[in-house]
Amino acid sequence: MTTTTSVHPHDQLVGQLAAPTEAEVRALDAWWRACNYLTVGQIYLKDNPLLRRSLVPEDIKPRLLGHWGTSPGLSFVYAHVSRLIRHTGQHAIYLAGPGHGGPALVAAGYLEGSYTETYPQVTRDEDGMRRLFRQFSSPGGIPSHVSVTTPGSIHEGGELGYVLVHAFGAVMDNPDLLAVAVVGDGEAETAPLEGSWKGISFLNPARDGAVLPVLHLNGAKIAGPTVLARKDPAEVRSLFAGHGYEVIEVEGADLPGMHLRFAAALAQAWGTIRAIQDSARGGDWDGSRPRWPLIVLRSPKGWTGPDVVDGIQVLGTHRAHQVPLSRVKEGPDHLRLLEQWMRSYRPEELFDADGATALVREANPAGDLRMSATPYANGGRMRPLDLPDHRDFAVDVPAPATVRRESTRQLGELLRETYVRNPHTFRLFSPDETTSNRLGAVLEVSDRAFAERVTEADDHVSVDGRVMEVLSEHNCQGWLEGYTLTGRHGMFATYEAFAMVSASQTIQHAKWLQEADALPWRRRVPSLNILLTSTAWRNDHNGFSHQGPGLIQNVITARGTVGRVYLPPDANCLLSVADHCLRSTSYVNLLVIDKQPQLQYLTAEEADEHCARGAGVWEWAGNDDGTVDPDIVLACAGDVVTMEVVAAAQILRERLPRLRTRVVNVVDLMSLTRHRDHPHGMHETAFKELFTDTVDVVFAFHGYPGAVHHLVHGRPDTDRFHARGFTEQGTTTTPFDMVVRNHVSRYDLVIDAINNARRTPPGASDLKAWCEERLAAHHAYVVEHLEDLPEVREWTLPVRDGAGG
Repeated sequence: MTTTTSVHPHDQLVGQLAAPTEAEVRALDAWWRACNYLTVGQIYLKDNPLLRRSLVPEDIKPRLLGHWGTSPGLSFVYAHVSRLIRHTGQHAIYLAGPGHGGPALVAAGYLEGSYTETYPQVTRDEDGMRRLFRQFSSPGGIPSHVSVTTPGSIHEGGELGYVLVHAFGAVMDNPDLLAVAVVGDGEAETAPLEGSWKGISFLNPARDGAVLPVLHLNGAKIAGPTVLARKDPAEVRSLFAGHGYEVIEVEGADLPGMHLRFAAALAQAWGTIRAIQDSARGGDWDGSRPRWPLIVLRSPKGWTGPDVVDGIQVLGTHRAHQVPLSRVKEGPDHLRLLEQWMRSYRPEELFDADGATALVREANPAGDLRMSATPYANGGRMRPLDLPDHRDFAVDVPAPATVRRESTRQLGELLRETYVRNPHTFRLFSPDETTSNRLGAVLEVSDRAFAERVTEADDHVSVDGRVMEVLSEHNCQGWLEGYTLTGRHGMFATYEAFAMVSASQTIQHAKWLQEADALPWRRRVPSLNILLTSTAWRNDHNGFSHQGPGLIQNVITARGTVGRVYLPPDANCLLSVADHCLRSTSYVNLLVIDKQPQLQYLTAEEADEHCARGAGVWEWAGNDDGTVDPDIVLACAGDVVTMEVVAAAQILRERLPRLRTRVVNVVDLMSLTRHRDHPHGMHETAFKELFTDTVDVVFAFHGYPGAVHHLVHGRPDTDRFHARGFTEQGTTTTPFDMVVRNHVSRYDLVIDAINNARRTPPGASDLKAWCEERLAAHHAYVVEHLEDLPEVREWTLPVRDGAGG
């Protein structure tokens, strides 16, 4: 008779990652010491990298830049995750929240060999190590952060708060990926990071990968203590248990004890992750949210660095944050302490003439399993989206400005089919605004993702959903950034004013893409597509807090290799632009259009042609035949202001027909710039064909009017451009009153056109007086009736002969 013992799958998995042997601990510790040595060398040395002689002041860099304090903890975790990879074959990506730990991650890549593979001039010998040290945080070298130049990085960490959102975005639809996200305890005090712990409430273990947060509590920021490090550990456990995590704690500085304890903690965490995933993927899962693991690592700030300097405690305090020994070049005592510190790692055991010794190298994973060489951190295995023909969702436009549609609703239909065709490589991210912004068609094919409890009252909510909604712009945009940087596609849709909540993320992502463009080894990645709707001009009911077009200002300042801003005036232009953006790579594409019913101007074919040019004359809107220069150019960029320009042009045609008026619509905002300044910028001839060289231009703009002057800088006689746009005149009012308050209404534009025209035909003064009377009538009407005048509210463009769509 044979007896068997039942073993839980979790126990079997942990057994695959047994406690490290004595030999493994030696290799782990040697790799860690080597990484620490290289980190210190990058901060301090420009010569004598292997300490073949005693240090002299000439070996020291003229400026000591870098951050030591968090680095040994980062390299400690890295070493142990590498051991996990070697034993299990787990694909992993490493995200360093404390971005100033840059030298540690550069050192890790150098030890793994991928740094030399990427930068062959940084050889794995003494000369290469000298180059490695000299380049760090130096002119012509590399930044001090875990930047785009660092192989294996998708997260710089220079601006704190986003490590977890990038990690969660990276593992969505990447079932085989483990994202190890080290959260610094200073970073844990930021608002974005505080909100990002909720990521586990949106993961599906059957189809997504896993995020393992490592909260590294070393006790101090740059000049003071950190909140979580000073809390009672029981409070910290309760905090993260309340978020839904299984909290695993490791604390100390003793060696080899810390290696053994952290290895056990990592084995427990990985075993829990695999048990969760195997259960979900094997059909033995009830759909409830798992309790994912989280490691809290407590180690001293500046671990293994100088203990006391000049009689002052450094180790374990904020004084270890940056450069513990600050007077090395001019102070012999500090120089002696630096040499003692570096020799404490026993470099003779770690490096020889050919680079790292066999003892160090045996701690490295192989090939693409090295975290500094993982394809997941370099565009993943990106495939272009399979997109439907956007013209299949076009609006029928029998004549310009005669029918109204909710333009974003047509985009929603396009995105619905994009979900169907790309079930694992496309997601929409929105802060609880998918339906509000008329994109709800996607819910016909995918629920909203939610791993917490679902009730019968919920609408299209399930753990299997792939429409991402959480009331945090930081989470939504950060998830999308992690998603695109690992090779998948998506769109972030939000109310225009609240895009400013995450505007700094947009700027940082643009900087990343700008720098990546200069690195031949960095693959292009899907673009960051941001759709802004519920715009300033139609948030009349919400009021001033919801009225702000500021993100345009941020994106137009990005380099021409990255920044794109589109202001489609109608549904068919939106579809054309969206199709282009979803196919593009390595751009920040900003699309701005409102969700409310709006007039439609162009057929699908006309829209494609117009969007391809970026700007064009709408001959049907003006009375300029193109044979001679007009008297005035009315230009527009943006949906609401386009309607006001078209209406103004109609008034001028009917009431002042002898004034030759040209209407120019701009859909690609960057086309206004000179071609030398942006690849989308119009050449001089094309710009002249639209705006002439001498005629005044009254430009009605969706955003802040200063942006127009910024964009046309360097064009002929830019003083002739009179920009009108949002000037922070807002409140809870009617739609038309918003344009009146900001002096961009049709009546204001008519007055501007007359005042700036090259000639003033008879009847101009009477028309100006009539416009003033209509503005006065508007003010009286909205106060009494609480809505706009019928002549405005119901306005469409009369069909003209030959003016069909």
